[in-house]
Amino acid sequence: MIMQNTFRETLDSFGSTLGTHFLFADPDIPEIIGDTGLFDYGEFAAEYSTLDMKQLYHMARAGQCGNLPLMIKLDQESQGFWAQAALGAGFKSVLFTDIRTPADVDDCHRAIAPDTPEARGAMGVKLRRPALSNYQSESYLEDLESIVFLIMIEKNVTVDGIDEVLARAREKGVDMTQWGPADFGFSRGEPGLMATPEIRPFEERVIKKSFEYGIHPRIEIGAVEQAKRYIDLGVRHFCIGWDRFIYRAALMELGEGMKKLIEEL
Repeated sequence: MIMQNTFRETLDSFGSTLGTHFLFADPDIPEIIGDTGLFDYGEFAAEYSTLDMKQLYHMARAGQCGNLPLMIKLDQESQGFWAQAALGAGFKSVLFTDIRTPADVDDCHRAIAPDTPEARGAMGVKLRRPALSNYQSESYLEDLESIVFLIMIEKNVTVDGIDEVLARAREKGVDMTQWGPADFGFSRGEPGLMATPEIRPFEERVIKKSFEYGIHPRIEIGAVEQAKRYIDLGVRHFCIGWDRFIYRAALMELGEGMKKLIEEL
């Protein structure tokens, strides 16, 4: 049975969305996220993690148990293969990294769009989870058409040519942009730029231009109080927190508290 893409439904109804990242390649994590009932999707940051196809299947099943659509963030070098593998496992959204040119947008679109005369993509009938019982019906095509399509805007060259990139993104049905301050500074030869106020004009330009082209800007944050500034800029889509950092912060709090008590004995 194909899982309903509630993330897509919320986007199409102009609702705000909230996700959270996970780097641990363990199906327990999307299960825990889904059990909270608080998130519209979970983002598996595969670009920074380890994975195999079996893990993707288990993650997607775990997310489905909690009605949690999953997104995958991919490394550019292997994005076509892993994008199709993730969709075949049951993921509902793909975030493509390192976009530099309109041609990069074309490559991303081709990887996940249906192989039909209208869409002219490369995603055919893959006899994996979503297609096993539905590939001869309209529901399989509808599932592919419901995939949420995101691109990272994170390179200096991309921001310089942002109108051309976003015009192509609009043409190819990109749903969201994601600003990437770390890679942006790195690509300028300024690795520390993201931690300074000087990053803000670039970030705000990406947000403004995304709105201009009718594409939702999404922002990653680490704490609730960081959201206000972006809400004031019109942003309505956020991905908050990373499991590794949340776990570390909780361990630090527990460990420091207990160490202090023990040392006073």
